[in-house]
Amino acid sequence: MLHYLKVWGASARYSMVRTLMFRGDFFVWSLVELFWMSVNLLLVAVIYRHTTNVAGWSKYEMMLLVGTSMLIQRFLMGFFWSSIFEMGRNVRTGNFDFFLAQPGNIMFMATTRKLDPDSLINSAVALSVVIYSARQLGLHPGFGEVALYAGLVFCGLVIHYSILVLSVSAVFWLTSAQGVEGGYFTLTEFSRLPREAFKGVTNVLFVWLLPVVVVSNAPARVLLHGFEVRWALWLAGLAALWFALAVFVFHRGLRRYASASS
Repeated sequence: MLHYLKVWGASARYSMVRTLMFRGDFFVWSLVELFWMSVNLLLVAVIYRHTTNVAGWSKYEMMLLVGTSMLIQRFLMGFFWSSIFEMGRNVRTGNFDFFLAQPGNIMFMATTRKLDPDSLINSAVALSVVIYSARQLGLHPGFGEVALYAGLVFCGLVIHYSILVLSVSAVFWLTSAQGVEGGYFTLTEFSRLPREAFKGVTNVLFVWLLPVVVVSNAPARVLLHGFEVRWALWLAGLAALWFALAVFVFHRGLRRYASASS
């Protein structure tokens, strides 16, 4: 683990140096992401000008949920997004050979090579939304609840990461993963909605089969209602299951990779 931590640290330093070389690009993308987050929060404010609750959730409960969803997404975008989507292009061009030649786990090397500091900076904004909403609700979570919240956010990050790796791994069979980005953002739209808003088929699909709703609802419920064993165990189990599936599919895809010499 120490070896991989050193490798990741070297990648982080490279990403920071690269960001400092293109400060304008960093500044613009930071503003774009901040604008996108602001639009989502303004949407909540507009909706609650016309109603007092949505599916039983008050205004600041909804803002806490949206803030949690944005926090997970900012971590995903900051730590993994560029590397995972670059992987699809590398497989098509044969540049994926670079990762095969490295002395380490291929999946780790291919999905953690680049960081996006602009997304990581905006994760502080998302966290501020969560803290502000909790204060407006008069919540005073203890250390255990805060730790559990962080653990469930991590589980949500693992699930998002696994879904992306699974989607992009299709390039090993289809030679193209175009459309994955749009599909992913469509799915994440549901993570900003309360679980109670889903009924029937949508409840089964987006809550239990594709856990895009649970990843944000479970951590938010810890702050709102305290420790709930069912939600914590369910999210942790889903994280382990989806990660194992991503590892399996990725390594099955590697068997089909023909390399640049083909």
